[in-house]
Amino acid sequence: MKNRIEDLRNHLFAELERLGDEELSGEALEAELKRAKAIGAVAQNITDSARVEVEYLKATGQDRGTGFLPPAEGREPLPPGRG
Repeated sequence: MKNRIEDLRNHLFAELERLGDEELSGEALEAELKRAKAIGAVAQNITDSARVEVEYLKATGQDRGTGFLPPAEGREPLPPGRG
């Protein structure tokens, strides 16, 4: 899989750095704030999707997901209903 949770974190931290730019003001700041809100909304959808994947893996006892989240190497899968 091309995109992983680490990539999402990197994008979020990059946006945080852009928002922290003290030279941003006026229209440029407003545009960046709109962009940050859009990125935040997409990130929320992605993390919600990952949460559902984790719940599915727990419920079914599987130990492999889509690859978005790092594998649980060296750990036994949780029994259904645990976690």
